[in-house]
Order: sequence, then structure tokens, then C-alpha cells
Amino acid sequence: MNAIDLLAQTAKEAGCRVLRNEPMCLHTTFKIGGPAELFLTVFDREAVQKVYRAAAELNIPVLPLGNGSNMLVSDAGVRGAVVAFSGAFREIDLTGETTVECGAAAALAAVCAFARDHALTGLEFAWGIPGTAGGAAFMNAGAYNGEMKNILLRCTHITKTGEFGSAEGAALSLGYRRSVYMETGATILSLTLQLEKGQKDRIARCMDEIYERRRSKQPLELPSAGSVFKRPPGFFAGSLIESCGLKGRRVGGAMVSEKHAGFIVNTGGATCADVLALIEIIQKTVLERTGVALECEVKTIG
Repeated sequence: MNAIDLLAQTAKEAGCRVLRNEPMCLHTTFKIGGPAELFLTVFDREAVQKVYRAAAELNIPVLPLGNGSNMLVSDAGVRGAVVAFSGAFREIDLTGETTVECGAAAALAAVCAFARDHALTGLEFAWGIPGTAGGAAFMNAGAYNGEMKNILLRCTHITKTGEFGSAEGAALSLGYRRSVYMETGATILSLTLQLEKGQKDRIARCMDEIYERRRSKQPLELPSAGSVFKRPPGFFAGSLIESCGLKGRRVGGAMVSEKHAGFIVNTGGATCADVLALIEIIQKTVLERTGVALECEVKTIG
């Protein structure tokens, strides 16, 4: 029995769902990606600890998966184990008058709706971001003058070797599209958010306005991974790309969105190679014509 077989057996005994050679295009918002050697779904802390410890002992790489947004997976797929989170990791609870605790796999939209329904304000900016709460904390997601840094109190996590821990306050090292978890490689399991009392109808109205702004400006009708590039100091990536005449530029099935140049969309059958080639064209063109170097926000896997 090889290492992958041993990990699959451990995961199955721990109550996980186990799949072999699962196409990652089924699990990413870009609808791109080859097969995962092993695709595991964990439902509780005990199971995730057993999986992470076994993977570490067997020297098998682990890729934690949220909603599959903000990532571009290789056409060749992912070696090792992809671990998806469900069950207890999707729960959302009110733990204080204005504090919300949620599992990392809870959809960010569901957490926003929970806050609205409990008349709690502070999370409206995240309405419509297509990711999980854990993913939002991992990259300190932000939009419309808000960011996770403003409301994130604490995260619990599991290290690569299967040890539980937590980080809060300054230890989270939250900055523009970054957190301490990008450095440590630990996987976020839950979040505690500090919100404020508000008026439910006003919160709902704000959320509706934000969603309408997203819908009118962003290509939500086509698969994408969200904004491809980080915002360069003093500029907007989309504006720079548009000024270089790159809207509608295509490589295979990948295209610079005609609605918002900061997005690359999958018009049908796009491959990872298509997207990477298009990213290279964009970066080279923008640098030559404007002198600005664009840095990718989308994480390339495999």
C-alpha cells in the first residue's frame, strides 16, 4: 500500500468522504483545473487532525480548499491531497451580543446574511464576494472601504503537522491582501468577528446597493477567479489594463473581461495555460506602456 492509499484509508476511517482523481474544475470558480490525486472532505476537528497528522507523517502535500475562488489550478492537476471542509466547519453562531463565530467553510455570503438578520453591521462590504469566511480571513478580503482586518478578532487553525492553535489581534498580521497564514501555512478552521449593533433595514439596503454595484461593474455571469491583480499603489489595475487597449484580449478560452478589465473570464473551455499566457501578456503590456508592474492576486496551484 503506497502513501496515498494509506492516507485515503486513514481519511475513510475518520469519516471523511474520499475521492480519487477528482477534477478540480468542478471545485473552482474559474471552472479550470486537472485532477486532484486525492480529494478529501472533512466534517469535524477530530477528522481534520487525523488527516493532517497522517499526511505529515507520509510526506504528502495538503491543499486546503474553500470555495475555490481566487485560485487557478494547473491543467495537470494537484499532487497529494486536496482537503475540503464541510459539516461543523460551515456553522455560524452568535456568541455574544455583537460577536459572531463561524466555521472557515461557511460561505461569506451566509455570514453576511446572518449578520444582517441579527441587525449587526460591519460586514456589508463582503456581500457578494464569492468565497468562504476562512478564505476571506486568509487574504484579508476587502472592498468598498471595508476589509476583514476591521472586524476579525481571532482565528483558530491547524498547523501542517496537525496541531491546533489560534491567533488574534496583531498576531494575525493583517495587511493588504495578506495575513500571517500566508507565512505559516496553517489552515484556518474558525473565525470570531466583532461587529456592531445596527438597523436591519439599513444594513439590508446597504447590502443591496453593494451587490448592485458589483453586478453592474463585474462579469458575474462568466466563470472567473475575481480580480486577477493586486491594486498597485496609486493606481487601479483594471483602469491600467483598459488604458492599454486590452479589454476583450483573448488566449484560447480565456479573455480579459469587456465589462471590467481587472477580471479574466472563462468564455468556455479555457485552460490554466490560456490564463497564464494572458496574464503574461497583460503584465508585459502594462509594464511597457505605463511603467507599472502588476502583481497577481490569484493564487496559482500545481
